[in-house]
Amino acid sequence: MNISKVIFGFFVMLALTLNFGFYVGDIHNPADHNIYELYAAIIVNLIATVLKFGERSHLGAMMLSSSLVAVLGLIAAAIVWAYGAHVEEGTIAAASMASVVSLSAGALLANIISVTLLVIESSAIRR
Repeated sequence: MNISKVIFGFFVMLALTLNFGFYVGDIHNPADHNIYELYAAIIVNLIATVLKFGERSHLGAMMLSSSLVAVLGLIAAAIVWAYGAHVEEGTIAAASMASVVSLSAGALLANIISVTLLVIESSAIRR
């Protein structure tokens, strides 16, 4: 067993599960979405993105691009949350929360694509 592949797969799967955990809940209710879970998803997605650098296959390039999309979506969600909570009203409004959750949904889709590509690449490896 290759420990680097295990660590790589761990962070890719953790990025997906943290993003999904943040996404689940009522789209307008800030109580259903934890800000710390969003930040954890951003950090783990950044780690997974860094681990994808250096991959020279076409699937590796696709995984890197989907990871970059996920990171950008989650960072945009954090910016919208910060703007909505600190600039607009002092507490995040339902409309701002809907934008945050929608951006995280796009990142979730990119993470799903990344995991799917990882499974395809893993199944293509011959022993």
